[in-house]
Amino acid sequence: MTPAQPRVDTIPTPGTTPAGTPGDRAGARTRTAPGPAERVEPAATDVAAGTDAASAGTGPRRRWPHRRRDLAVYGAFLLVAVWVTSQLWMDPAGRVASLYSSDPAQVQFFLAHSVRVVLHGEFPFYTDQFNHPDGVNLMANTAILGLGIPMVPVTLLFGPAVTFVLLVTVALAGTASAWYFVLSRHVVRHPAAAVVGGWLCGFSPAMLSHASWHPNIISQFLLPFIVWRVLLLTRGRRPVRDGVVLALLVTYQAFINEEILLFTALACGAFLLAVLAQRRHLWSATWRPLGTGLAVCALVAGTLLAYPLYIQFAGPMAYHGLSATVQGYGNDIAAFFAPGSPTIGGDQGANLDLAPNYSEENAFFGWSLVLIAVGIVVWLRREVVVRALAFTALFFAVLSLGERVSWWDRELVTGPWEWLVRLPLLDAVVPTRFGLITTVAIGLLLALAVDRALALPVADPRTVRTVVVAALVVALLPIVPMPLQVVSRPAVPDFVTSGQWRRYVAADQTLVPVPVPSMGATHGMRWAASQNLDFKIPGGYFLAPRSGNTGDAGRFGGRPSGIGDLLAEVAATGRAENLDDRRRRRALDELRHWRAAILVLPVDQQHAGPLRRTVEQIAGPARREQDVWMWDVRSLTDQGTTS
Repeated sequence: MTPAQPRVDTIPTPGTTPAGTPGDRAGARTRTAPGPAERVEPAATDVAAGTDAASAGTGPRRRWPHRRRDLAVYGAFLLVAVWVTSQLWMDPAGRVASLYSSDPAQVQFFLAHSVRVVLHGEFPFYTDQFNHPDGVNLMANTAILGLGIPMVPVTLLFGPAVTFVLLVTVALAGTASAWYFVLSRHVVRHPAAAVVGGWLCGFSPAMLSHASWHPNIISQFLLPFIVWRVLLLTRGRRPVRDGVVLALLVTYQAFINEEILLFTALACGAFLLAVLAQRRHLWSATWRPLGTGLAVCALVAGTLLAYPLYIQFAGPMAYHGLSATVQGYGNDIAAFFAPGSPTIGGDQGANLDLAPNYSEENAFFGWSLVLIAVGIVVWLRREVVVRALAFTALFFAVLSLGERVSWWDRELVTGPWEWLVRLPLLDAVVPTRFGLITTVAIGLLLALAVDRALALPVADPRTVRTVVVAALVVALLPIVPMPLQVVSRPAVPDFVTSGQWRRYVAADQTLVPVPVPSMGATHGMRWAASQNLDFKIPGGYFLAPRSGNTGDAGRFGGRPSGIGDLLAEVAATGRAENLDDRRRRRALDELRHWRAAILVLPVDQQHAGPLRRTVEQIAGPARREQDVWMWDVRSLTDQGTTS
């Protein structure tokens, strides 16, 4: 009679060699169930408790060495990422994700700023190259320096549009690969389980939703290593060294996306608390190494990030709290049961009322995956880790509902976020994005379930494999990723790309695109990015304090602009405005404030005629220069400046 398998109160440690890792010497040895003399004792210092031994019975010999297997997995993830971004790759500069084009233009502007940081030594955390002369606090605007600076050679050679698409592709594949690596080395014994977990973490509907617009949010390839390093601290082996390593990871992630870093910290805290609530005896052996490691991490990361964070919260154009509109973004309960729009089972029209917008579909698992996730928790409910993951997934799913809990766009009750949104740091969080934590928790549950199923001691393993594959097809087929939908966008004018603008615009002057750059009109930001920000522009799409007063609550855009609002209305309605002397004088005052040298209107701009007639009432007749209408206003704006 085979002895019963022991319970191991720990997630497998780095020292526990899973099947299919280098310790197997390319499959030269097989594993057998431990006998009574080999019983594994639980480690009292391990917080991550409750995972059963995963390798029961004799394991099969591997056909490939682990490195070739890993390369095959990484290559497969990369191919899927290329498939998802294929429509963008066909013309990176001429195509953009459908529905919204503002965020890609902003990211391209930030990528061009990274070029200036490297080549010209510009200050990395603030710039006045847009929203001139007030400028923009880049630390408070996710300037993605951690992504942009390594990509400077690509941006210089191919332009920021190509870099944007490359970042999206690498972020999707890299996140999936990172989770696969950590899962296969430290958590599960069967490579297939790690592949499944990595797949969902890297290509979930939430990740696909952000892929069209937010490469900083989907660049989560450091998160698995951060999570694992936090768990290592509970083991107390080398808390100082592990704390330093964790600090370096945290610091780098802060320059990719601070919000995702905050989510990771909150998720780790919730998971560890859930484990300790079930295994209270572990606390006495865990608090000292965990506290030491976290203190070291806080000291090192705090030192490295002290100045950037000072600029973010107290520097020029700093703001406190997000726009009230964004703070109200929450998931509809029904969103958890519908497939995401960018998936094979998604329906963009049906999802219209279930998410704040198509770039924030942070749930959308589909009925089948939700039901299978619940089934996994019921099946493996005896495992402490499974119960802790289930709590983490549910807790952040509830927070993601936002301040008003709704079902199919019908408000039901007030959500718990109503009382949390005013807390420090949390006032800068978009609540719907808590669904990203739920996504990772479900991915880990799925990986553990596959691992446990494949390790079941049954007479016919082929039957188990068939059932596992069938369950995965049912769960994941509705959310298989599809290529991101794209639309064409106007090319950067030849007047800009040829450098003709240099004849008119000095270093301390601005080129004013018509309409003035704003959240809904970001083509001018792409013009500047294509020239590595060699000219300044007024306005733009960014977060700043209201009325430009440092320390005020945040809003999208800078100071209110009369001429900006005027031209935005003409661009939207196609009706030229008749200006009186007062409005003309106010417009000229704003041009002087911006130190405008020229105004530029593309000939093929929508409603170019009404826009031209409106601007001519301010700056006189336009002159045709290549493919734009241009107004040289230096003689008007050099007469004086106003603040």
